[in-house]
Amino acid sequence: MKKIVAIAAFLMLLQGLAFSQASDLRLGFQVSPAFSSMGTTDDNQINSNGTNLGLKLGMRGEIYFRENYAFLIGLGFFFNSGGTLRHENVSDTWQKSELPGGVLRPFPGGTDLKYNLQYVEIPFGLKFRTKEFGYLRYFAEVPVITLGFKSQARGTIEYSGLKKDKIDIKKEVNGLSLSWGLGGGVEYSVSESTAIIGGLGFQRIFTDVTKDYEPDVDSKAYISAIILHLGVMF
Repeated sequence: MKKIVAIAAFLMLLQGLAFSQASDLRLGFQVSPAFSSMGTTDDNQINSNGTNLGLKLGMRGEIYFRENYAFLIGLGFFFNSGGTLRHENVSDTWQKSELPGGVLRPFPGGTDLKYNLQYVEIPFGLKFRTKEFGYLRYFAEVPVITLGFKSQARGTIEYSGLKKDKIDIKKEVNGLSLSWGLGGGVEYSVSESTAIIGGLGFQRIFTDVTKDYEPDVDSKAYISAIILHLGVMF
């Protein structure tokens, strides 16, 4: 399944680049702060208990097939995605990782497990914008589907006054993720060909983030993020 998704994404990228040869193409970059948190499905004994402050960096392209309608495509990094999950009951997760000395296994009830993840992301989507009012245009981006590849995974364990961080948890996190999102904001033209972008977005990974998340529990972990879009388009 992962190979099929990766091949489909690659073909979409080639199609977009080919289409851009006959269409209007704008390029730009973003430096976007993001606030992410984690949650689970079907298990009320594992709850979200903290937010990560992360950062999105990357390039993006807008391929206009009409004056105010465009395909979106990009390539970037999502640094420090994730969040903290509290296990209310005794937990025996993170079984594949080498844990530091002094950490009990299984973890006692009330343990916080923090995920600090980094993804390489390839987003695809549609953009709709208004006509220009003075120097401003308003826009919406929906839907935005993002293919993510895990590049780093660190974790922190905290319970009963004990705290251990910078634990390598790559083996506990799935290598591929899929997310959906939407956003909106404004473009401010500073010249005939350059605009500053500002807006808000939402992104949610809907595939299971973790591997063997909790033995004998049919639960999936997901990540939701609020993004402050900041960028420049040329």
